[in-house]
Amino acid sequence: MPIDLAYLQQWIGRSERVSDTLSLTPMAALAATLDRDDPPVASGDALPPLWHWLYFLPVHRQSLVGADGHPKRGAFLPPVELPRRMWAGSQLTFSRALKAGDAITRVSTIEDVTHKRGRSGDLVFVRVLHQISDATGVAGVAGVAITERQDIVYRDHPAAGETPPAPQLAPDGARWTREIHPDPVLLFRYSALTLNGHRIHYDRPYAIEHEGYKGLVVHGPLLATLLLDLLRRERPEATVAAFSFRAMSPVIDTAPFFVCGRPEGDDGTTVKLWIAGSDGTSRMEASAVLA
Repeated sequence: MPIDLAYLQQWIGRSERVSDTLSLTPMAALAATLDRDDPPVASGDALPPLWHWLYFLPVHRQSLVGADGHPKRGAFLPPVELPRRMWAGSQLTFSRALKAGDAITRVSTIEDVTHKRGRSGDLVFVRVLHQISDATGVAGVAGVAITERQDIVYRDHPAAGETPPAPQLAPDGARWTREIHPDPVLLFRYSALTLNGHRIHYDRPYAIEHEGYKGLVVHGPLLATLLLDLLRRERPEATVAAFSFRAMSPVIDTAPFFVCGRPEGDDGTTVKLWIAGSDGTSRMEASAVLA
């Protein structure tokens, strides 16, 4: 079916507003899932960067969830007919830290919808702007604390016998490295924490037979969270002002992967981060700017 881009672009400018509270249990649960030995979370503790993904969960009724586990399209997100959906990357700025116990609000807006024809067929890119505010802000004035532009890509199933493009080699020269052995329990725990029903993360037959992967797929946002978690472990005093990441190739649960990073530049305020597969190929590349 041809892509009706003009129809999909009618969703540009559509927005939604949701509210939540930075409750303590999700923070404690993610710390445990990341295998951190943190002290108990208390009200007023700073929310680590990217942990806002634990909130504003997609609490759609079961009847409104599609066969892939995602909410059915056509409400907030445009009804792209292509079956495979991936969080391709994000660009974030952190104006200040949100605090455990805060009441928070997220306003999301569809900024753009574009179409490309790639080697593997049609690709539709949807860019979403998220702006997250707290109730008090600076000096008691509410304001945006986190700005995130999220890139979502939709694509077709791989054709029979299709050869994927050769992956790029991961950067070298890592100063920090952490080896991660993904397993279904890790993927399940992160899916549960973020109410992510996408079946590629926990339903192996579905992931292989319906979406063409070689196993369970490690969540892109989990990989990004592990990158900044590596930075927190190595530079616990650092304050992240900006962060961007781009998915390069899926990470499958059948082999370990490596979370890597190194400071860049003379002043050390930029940190290069990446995920390397066990074969040395690049799976995610990212950059953090420190305040």
